[in-house]
Amino acid sequence: MPAYSAANPVKIAIVGAGAVSDYHHVPGIRIDTRSKLVAVCDASQELLEKRKKDWGVEKITTDFEAICADPGVDAIIIATPNDTHRPITLAAAKHGKHVMCEKPLGLHAQEVRDMYHACRDANVVHMTAFTYRFAPSMRYMRHLVKSGTLGDLRHFRSQRFLDWPETSWGWRQYKERAGAGDLFDMTIHRIDFALDLLGPLKTLSGAVARFAPRTKTVDGKDCAPSEVDDWSCILGEFASGATGVWEGTTLAKGYGFKGFGHEWAEINGSEYSCVYRLHMPNQLMMGKTGQDLAPVDVPAEFLKPVGSPRDVTQGEPATVFRYDLVWEFVDAICNGREAVPSFYDGLQSQIIADATLQSHAERRWIDIPVEPK
Repeated sequence: MPAYSAANPVKIAIVGAGAVSDYHHVPGIRIDTRSKLVAVCDASQELLEKRKKDWGVEKITTDFEAICADPGVDAIIIATPNDTHRPITLAAAKHGKHVMCEKPLGLHAQEVRDMYHACRDANVVHMTAFTYRFAPSMRYMRHLVKSGTLGDLRHFRSQRFLDWPETSWGWRQYKERAGAGDLFDMTIHRIDFALDLLGPLKTLSGAVARFAPRTKTVDGKDCAPSEVDDWSCILGEFASGATGVWEGTTLAKGYGFKGFGHEWAEINGSEYSCVYRLHMPNQLMMGKTGQDLAPVDVPAEFLKPVGSPRDVTQGEPATVFRYDLVWEFVDAICNGREAVPSFYDGLQSQIIADATLQSHAERRWIDIPVEPK
């Protein structure tokens, strides 16, 4: 493995030049001197020309195969429609490129299994872009869980309520390209929270629903109606005996909150209850019997991972923690270790999401098998 450093940075190509890359990944690359953006791939030549100027990158192409085969590229960040993740990942693994991919990793668990096995067998770093794992409050909550501070863990619950326009989601509203809607886009993050904090899920009952037809684009043009959910929920039992409840919607009127929406993830333990909220990512809410829930500041050592170049005093707190995604990916490459969360973590969450759809379709509880590593 090459010795990466500021003098010899990890050379990263981004496949998918849309808003997520602009918002999360490019700023993350820029603040880590061990990484360099060297190429961009997208289906839109127009967007590529814009990113060439915006991001200061010379190499642009619409051919992901060429990017994956390029000897001048060490690692690939994938931020494309869900149905393209598998072929791009397989091409990257074939050529020995490290891969970070947006969630959901695939349209269903078998696609994700293929991706995980390909990267595992190629011995490349693989990472699922579960952004919210890097929120300071979530990192501190994990510490409180693993240290036993909360006591025996009894209940997990999460809410992700958004007030989004009822216009077209483009490719995201068609099963062939997206797989599912809110469940795969938003609730899957909270599935990952829960599995990381409380361990594997044993069984679940789930439901999804679609309320908005989304037959108009933002500029008023007609389009085919949405095929995917805009509301999802899960009731689950963990192998540990704890219970879990998840609910997500994009149709919660009045839940704008400066674009961040409402996010609440809570654990009730035998000693404490503990609450994470996205719009206050540097605080938790904690309480115990005889003591109401109250804000607790995240200690300084949990505001970012050790070694992250991010300045925790700068920027909007609910935005800047996302830059640590790239830091984790690059640090794993530089140090020859597994990235967290890995494709295995992405597969675990996909299995739960798939089981939710199956449960709703069959109107029954679904047992969750143990996935071998």
